[in-house]
Amino acid sequence: MNRSPRVKSPRVRTLLRLVPRALSVLLLLSAASVALAADEAPPVEEQVTQLAADADTLWTCLAAFLVFFMQAGFAMVETGFTRAKNACNILMKNLMDFSIGTLSFWMVGFGLMFGATSTGWFRTTDFFFDGSSEAGRFGNGFDWAFLIFQTVFCATAATIVSGAMAERTKYYAYLVYTVLITVIVYPIFGSWAWGSLFNGDGWLEGMGFMDFAGSTVVHSVGGWAALAGAIVLGPRLGKYTNGRINPIPGHNIPLAALGVFILWLGWFGFNPGSTTAIGKGEFAYVAVTTNLAAAAGAVGAMVTSWILFRKPDTSFALNGALAGLVGITAGCYDILVPYAVLTGLIAGVLCVFSVVFFDKIRVDDPVGAVSVHGVCGAWGTLAVGLFAADVGLFTGGGTAQLGIQAIGVAAGFIWAFFASLIIFLGIKYTIGLRASEEEEMEGLDLSEHGIYAYPPSFVHGTAGGPSGIASAPAHAVRPAIEGA
Repeated sequence: MNRSPRVKSPRVRTLLRLVPRALSVLLLLSAASVALAADEAPPVEEQVTQLAADADTLWTCLAAFLVFFMQAGFAMVETGFTRAKNACNILMKNLMDFSIGTLSFWMVGFGLMFGATSTGWFRTTDFFFDGSSEAGRFGNGFDWAFLIFQTVFCATAATIVSGAMAERTKYYAYLVYTVLITVIVYPIFGSWAWGSLFNGDGWLEGMGFMDFAGSTVVHSVGGWAALAGAIVLGPRLGKYTNGRINPIPGHNIPLAALGVFILWLGWFGFNPGSTTAIGKGEFAYVAVTTNLAAAAGAVGAMVTSWILFRKPDTSFALNGALAGLVGITAGCYDILVPYAVLTGLIAGVLCVFSVVFFDKIRVDDPVGAVSVHGVCGAWGTLAVGLFAADVGLFTGGGTAQLGIQAIGVAAGFIWAFFASLIIFLGIKYTIGLRASEEEEMEGLDLSEHGIYAYPPSFVHGTAGGPSGIASAPAHAVRPAIEGA
């Protein structure tokens, strides 16, 4: 049976006739809006440029975050290579050198290093740095990224000093010299070598000095400051007695190993991040040279310690990896891959002999900071003059670049060592630099902070407990060469 179609009301029929008209109007309005937006949008080229700038800002910030994580690595290395009774003190120093260094570098150090106007030796503007602009408080974004990236570099230089002066330094004296290193020692030399990264240029880079990520600017400067501090401070109690070098073992080598692996990871921000740009993927090349040098440094130090001490020493191998990383930092962008391996290998070997040398001349450096950062940083800077593509002595460039690199290394040593020497002597003869014998014997955790990092039974039961006489770097000189 046929069913009659349902009869719609007049109102419904009217609405149905209006629907197509309404859709037509909406389509016309949408088309007009799209056309208007197209007229107002910036050109494609401008959009691509902005996208590239945003990507560079993002990469620089991510690299800065990796370098910040290196603070954890430094804290673990220094804590593991020293005695349990000083662990809280070391953690507090690593916390405060970053915290105080961040504030002091923002207030003063950044301006001295990168300010818009210069005396010829340091900058005089951009204190309390503000990256805002007429466009708003965010500015162009990259200026803020550059500030945080340079801040974590400055903190690294300050942290290096902590290790060489561990276990016998007054805490308030440490806070004072941390401020002075981050507002005077590091930024002034940095302005000589890296000033053009933000404003103007520096006299060293004007000569052609090459230090891509800071073998000298960061590591040697920190290492030479550490050397000055260790000399003024003197050795730990019991380290050198009756003409002998007495090992003072660290209390936790696994913790130190964890710190080294954290630092190795952080170096992928330190070196590749120094490109501060995505570019054509150049940061990937830098990551490869960095990694190969670290691996070669670890192997070089292991083999050297094996030959010298008849055992493959764990602490030397760990420091060898760091030595390779420091060594390649100056040339990670410019040195060809096979030469990067050679640079790291030599750094690892050099680190072992350097630690032995400083022990022989009675400079007590509990974690080997002077050797790893000062000596291997100098080597890495000179390696640019030997191996950098096209300008190195062994790559067809002659001796000119090597001479310039040597001037930079010498300038870094003279400035950082003697400026720091004045700072440490000033602190020593005013507020005091060294903890008392009683405080050192008891441990700085209890005397300076009122707490131990571990249960007291563990602290007193480990080698080199409160007596303070049976302890020192895990990489201490072995009896086989004590009399050499």
